[in-house]
Amino acid sequence: MWEALFGNLPAARQKASAALEFSKGRDVEYGAAFALAIAGDCSHAETLANDLEKRFPEDTSVQFSYLPTLRALFALNRSEPSHAIEVLQTAIPYELAVPGIDYYFFFGGLYPAYVRGGAYLAAHQGAEAAAEFQKILDHHGIVLSDPIGALAHLQLGRTYALQGDTAKAKAAYEDFLTLWKDADPDIPIYKQAKAEYAKLP
Repeated sequence: MWEALFGNLPAARQKASAALEFSKGRDVEYGAAFALAIAGDCSHAETLANDLEKRFPEDTSVQFSYLPTLRALFALNRSEPSHAIEVLQTAIPYELAVPGIDYYFFFGGLYPAYVRGGAYLAAHQGAEAAAEFQKILDHHGIVLSDPIGALAHLQLGRTYALQGDTAKAKAAYEDFLTLWKDADPDIPIYKQAKAEYAKLP
């Protein structure tokens, strides 16, 4: 999941496949499907999502966090941000709860909000996108060291840039770049963020 979020897509696909060789558990399948969806392998990710739906029909994390998040990613891959926003509505009452994967692996909290923010951004609904990313920043105790805590700053920068608010965009990009000042310079999302920041007027 982290490799996918960082833009290391070949590594995300490889690690997802490796994880599935060891386990077909609920959280492993979700993590693999999430990584594969971001990495563009929606066919495999959808197979995993369908398996989760079939095997865990009464599991709260699966039904109200994992599946809506995955289906939203599938919709975004089809350039359907409105549908992504729609399928994530069922997650709203539950998204401030800690999902199952977060109990064991310490990541995955607020992923529905993060993906919803991305969907609003793709739909050019800046105010709505900013509210979702700000939700992540306002609930650091849920996110902890998960990368979306830092990436929410980057996404806020992108949102403000879309809205034409250069001052807020620069501040959000600077927050992200400061948090990641010691990051590997070859991480794709980091390189992209620096390039975007350099282009701000």
